[in-house]
Amino acid sequence: MSDEEVLLEVTNSHLNTGLRGVPVGTCRTSFVTPTEGVHYCGYPIKELTNFSPEDIVYLLFNKELPNPQQSMEIRADLARRAEIPGDLVAVFRTLPKYGHPMDWLSVAIHTIGMWETTGDWKEDAMNLIARMPRIMGLMYRVREGRDEDIPADDTSLSMVQRFVSTLDLDEIDNDKMERVIATYLVLHMDHGGGNLSTFTGKAIASSKATMYSAMAGAMNALSGPLHGRANQSCLEFVLKIGTSDPVEVERFVRGELAEKRPIFGFGHAVLRSEDPRATVQFALGEEICPDDENFKIIRTLREVAPRVLAENPNISNPNANVDIASGALLHHVGLEDPTYYTTFFGWARVMGIGAQIVDERTVFRGGKGTPLYRPKYYAEQQTLRHIK
Repeated sequence: MSDEEVLLEVTNSHLNTGLRGVPVGTCRTSFVTPTEGVHYCGYPIKELTNFSPEDIVYLLFNKELPNPQQSMEIRADLARRAEIPGDLVAVFRTLPKYGHPMDWLSVAIHTIGMWETTGDWKEDAMNLIARMPRIMGLMYRVREGRDEDIPADDTSLSMVQRFVSTLDLDEIDNDKMERVIATYLVLHMDHGGGNLSTFTGKAIASSKATMYSAMAGAMNALSGPLHGRANQSCLEFVLKIGTSDPVEVERFVRGELAEKRPIFGFGHAVLRSEDPRATVQFALGEEICPDDENFKIIRTLREVAPRVLAENPNISNPNANVDIASGALLHHVGLEDPTYYTTFFGWARVMGIGAQIVDERTVFRGGKGTPLYRPKYYAEQQTLRHIK
């Protein structure tokens, strides 16, 4: 791509469209294709699902998969960074319980940034990544009224194991929960440079705000129902259906469409086939919970909804996306409150957004970094006037 190559001719039709399709920058961590979905540093996501979240963190920051020694080193590096430099439980106790968990997560990230910011982009990104399992576990416990006798953070464990250990739920298959969450994190870590939360985080960082301020802003962007909170809406949609009977599911889908309501878990802006991340999660569900009632509903939806949606010629991709199965799997392993699901999305994206911010601040333009984001806006419905 040469400096003189024309990427897009901007016309009035591009204004007030949310920068959709307008080239802004480049991304070194991931890209998306219509047939294979998201790729991390060139690898199709379906080839990465057996790697640990720690290994994928290494990949996103170093642009290569780790060898066994490097895999051990990234785990040790994250372990030494894991301690939270303050009493986060005390902070969480001051927050209103009715606040959405994503708001709590944003507050936690901001708070830790006030306690400790090194000013080094990569150091701060890696510190936050290392602390996310404990942040997530403590948030769950305080919101649920279980803020006493919390197990110590065993940093010899993996990131996912640390979260599950902090959560310390009774009558839960920890191994199954760890597998579902590890898969979820790997599948959701990154998705190109232009999605709203990633773009927001990078835009904030371009002002030379801290990594923590940028990441808190990214989480706020992710919390919206048109972005990250769609996975919460998807399980709520499944629970509303309440049956896996194909006739009843089809009747429900057609009824929702007739009322001009969305069919959650289907469609994608770039993909033109089923999202490979959905395919991976369906395979996992067939292995660990084929008879789970919610999983049976999404199995039926996977067959029924694309056929019904395809009747509309304006729908370019009626197939399942990443949100369709994640909620059912999280619910099955004991995480039954869907209001928390976007926080797992946030946990995953902290890793990908962190890597992208490091690239934009320390690598691009020969190490000078991307300049302050400042898109141009034109005045509309304004004429020059004066006070008489």
